[in-house]
Amino acid sequence: MALVRKLTASSSSAAHDGINPGKIKVQMIRVWKGDKNESGNSVDMVLLDSSGTNIHATIGEAYSKWIQDIGGATINESNRENIEIDVLEDLMIADCKDPIKTLVKKIYGESFPGSYNPGFFQGKAILCSTNEDVNQINDYMLSQISGEETVCLSADSISPLNSHPSDYMRYPPELLNSIKAPGLPNHCLRLKVGVPVILLQDIMPNHGLCNGTRLQITRLGGFALGARILTGARIGEEVIIPRIPTHPTDENFPIKMQRKQFPLAVSFAMTINKNEGQPLSKIGIYQPRRVLPHGPMYVAVSKGKTRDGLKVLITNKDGKPNEETSDVVFKEVGVSED
Repeated sequence: MALVRKLTASSSSAAHDGINPGKIKVQMIRVWKGDKNESGNSVDMVLLDSSGTNIHATIGEAYSKWIQDIGGATINESNRENIEIDVLEDLMIADCKDPIKTLVKKIYGESFPGSYNPGFFQGKAILCSTNEDVNQINDYMLSQISGEETVCLSADSISPLNSHPSDYMRYPPELLNSIKAPGLPNHCLRLKVGVPVILLQDIMPNHGLCNGTRLQITRLGGFALGARILTGARIGEEVIIPRIPTHPTDENFPIKMQRKQFPLAVSFAMTINKNEGQPLSKIGIYQPRRVLPHGPMYVAVSKGKTRDGLKVLITNKDGKPNEETSDVVFKEVGVSED
């Protein structure tokens, strides 16, 4: 695998299921022996993602060997349509009545419904490959959090400068409210005090409020929210998040519209690419399909530190955990070696 075989190797993946083409390149590797308090070796890596963000990862030797197996398939078997990789048995969640509930407990523990300490949510996330799966887990976890729920609805409109009079008939408010597109927060945002969220666009990058920053809601209001920064150089700082105008980032979007909303999304669970640059001590990977996007899976497991911090939930068409780990298929999508 590139991570240990040579310092300049890289792996890439083509677009799949809404995830943009990306590349992970090794910047630096160190391997050292464990001291008297540690067993085995550790591997220290600095990775560079497609946006230029450095991702620092320190992982145990056994866990790195499994990542090597996945990465080796990425580089050495790029001409195969499907790649079969054994998922380590102790990483799989199997034989449980409620798979999502079990995954949540494995990553967030039994006490998460009443946890307001910001440190509790740092370094923990459940990663999915689609927004649909993210919403399913976030809705479940939000329902378990104590406290009163506030529903924040956006104000959607068509831009008067770039529209035709007929657009107002073709795109009534109800239709605009239903639109989900890159660059737009959801029309309906459900929040509670204590819930972790992720910022969906830059607000004040110099003050730590940039796209991808995780925060924790501290106060709820109709026109502004109070939050505490959970990631980056300004961890612990209290900030105000206002409602702001947002627009679809796709230049080919059929209409010019504006959505005034808090630029946030609940972040108990996130898409794999949304977690760029954030190392995690506990990772849950939720994949309700046996055919997995190979590139995103490789990126997800590379963000963990040890195998103890990773759990994988793969369900079949009936929503039951898949207990057969030896034939889980990782879909190859145009991966090649530079």
